[in-house]
Amino acid sequence: MLNDTALTRLDTRFPFKRAVITGGASGLGYATAELLAKRGWRLALLDCDRARLRESIRSLADLGASDVSPHEVDTGDEVAVQAAIDLFASRHDGLDFALNAAGVAVAGRFLETPPSDWEWILRINVLGVANSCRAELPHMLASGGGLIINVASAASFVSGADMSAYNASKAAVVALSETLEQEHRRDNIQVTCAMPGFFRTRLLEHARAPDGALGTAKKIMHTSGLEAEPVALEILTGAAAGRTYIVLPQEYRFLWRFKRLAPVSFQRFMIRFRERKEARARNRDGGS
Repeated sequence: MLNDTALTRLDTRFPFKRAVITGGASGLGYATAELLAKRGWRLALLDCDRARLRESIRSLADLGASDVSPHEVDTGDEVAVQAAIDLFASRHDGLDFALNAAGVAVAGRFLETPPSDWEWILRINVLGVANSCRAELPHMLASGGGLIINVASAASFVSGADMSAYNASKAAVVALSETLEQEHRRDNIQVTCAMPGFFRTRLLEHARAPDGALGTAKKIMHTSGLEAEPVALEILTGAAAGRTYIVLPQEYRFLWRFKRLAPVSFQRFMIRFRERKEARARNRDGGS
């Protein structure tokens, strides 16, 4: 009931119900599209996966969605992103809401991560979000307000080992979101940054990483017990309440506070955590 009330608050705040979702064909993006489509929102889904985009449109139509437009777009392509969002906004006389969820992953030790992987992830995870915001904001300014949710990750503040490129890209999303919130809150535009921990999604399907690092990440993701749908609902609920930062699940909120209140102690904690993890791995390998 509480979440339904929160979503009703979004409906009331944005009665024209016009939303753009990047990464909308799967995972968190699609889960959010489902929630909004059921409430009569008009949606533009941007995604680079043509097959999944078509599948998502069919699935939303089966749920009764009557106004969902697909846009096959690489968010790293500034011109394509601008064209897709401009087209949707022109058809619907504005834009109220945006979820920028498109992203990719890179894992592995820093010295083993090639510059090409850094360029790839920064182009999508950072420039892709910047391109999306740059296209979305003018329409929200013209409409007199709006809500942008940029999807970062708990990796942005945990900064765990063996994920330097991913950590850096998501930390940049947090910094960008904070800057835009300062620049545009007086324009009645709320910019919220979501920082979820691992949950089950398709993020790792195209990840670039050594086999060992990728296997560990997949194991953590699949054993998380958290699906995209409740994550999407919690993010929308927090955004509807006006929150700037949304960290989930609960154990990551503890780490978020720990890092902010005692950054040096947090860094020491993470170093000890890694040392213990490596010691367990050595003992396991030695005993096999």
